[in-house]
Amino acid sequence: MLKIIMNNSLRLALYFLGMTLINASAPVLAQNNYPNKSIRLIVPFAPGGVTDTSGRLIADQLSRRIGQTIIVENKAGASGNIGAAMVANAEPDGYTLVLGFDGTIVINPHVFTSMPLDTLKDLTPIGKIGETILILLAYPKFEALTLQEIIALSKQPGKIINFGSSGVASPQHIAVELLNQQTGSKLVHVPYKGGGQAMIDVQAGVIPLVFTAVAGGYPYIKSGRLKAVAVSSEKRAASLPDVPTFIESGIKDFVAIGWVGIFAPSKVPRSVIDYLNKELNAVLSTPEVIAKLDTLGIEASPGTPEKFGKEISADFKRYGEVIKAAGIKAE
Repeated sequence: MLKIIMNNSLRLALYFLGMTLINASAPVLAQNNYPNKSIRLIVPFAPGGVTDTSGRLIADQLSRRIGQTIIVENKAGASGNIGAAMVANAEPDGYTLVLGFDGTIVINPHVFTSMPLDTLKDLTPIGKIGETILILLAYPKFEALTLQEIIALSKQPGKIINFGSSGVASPQHIAVELLNQQTGSKLVHVPYKGGGQAMIDVQAGVIPLVFTAVAGGYPYIKSGRLKAVAVSSEKRAASLPDVPTFIESGIKDFVAIGWVGIFAPSKVPRSVIDYLNKELNAVLSTPEVIAKLDTLGIEASPGTPEKFGKEISADFKRYGEVIKAAGIKAE
């Protein structure tokens, strides 16, 4: 009788051991089969903008490589916070991703009094899609048309020089506040609800300056309707080789680059991150995608998740200091 009990106990122990091993191996098996169904890419903005367009381009090209449909869903609101939080709280299996840009990831946490997520802890970078160069443009008849002339004029007693941007706490707004802090200039921010009206007003001379993306300003520069003052990149923009950088214009170490990338919930398996990063980099290396991103004013920037993560952390710290010093809060 004792022998039978021992055999049953042994069988029971082996059963539970087997179930434990099966359950433990299930995530590994799921990762090895990834992806085996469609993927959702949340774009936390309304359809039609540059961010949305770039996301749809990458989703289309990436889906062709991985053999699964990538469904783009627009979840706009709170400057990207709503869509980002949705992904941060999603199942960390690699089937729900978010398109993130610098405004949402590294600026919003410093300007919103309440955030629905911790952008650095609750999301993990898969890879950067690309970078956007910003440019300072001037009304052609404005009395100061070089960067040093503009800075000097803004410091004159009683002189008010306005600049327009696409809104409070936009990357363009933060960039000019950085310029003010580095040089002692006193440019005054005029926020617009989107960059379109700001471009109209600077052409009419209502405001003398506007900060925008190179792609948005390019046609106005070429037609002579606006004067290019300087670009915010470390090197000159390929599309505007005659326009100096802020550094060349005498502002040491001034670089203010916008970026857009793909993020996943923080606990997604490393094997999934590596797989998606490899496929994303392959997409970003094709001439077709490079050319299409270029038309959107985005320079394709393949790289590792670690490199992207370091850039995010550096921007988070730098922009946080600028925002605190300027006292900027989201409206």
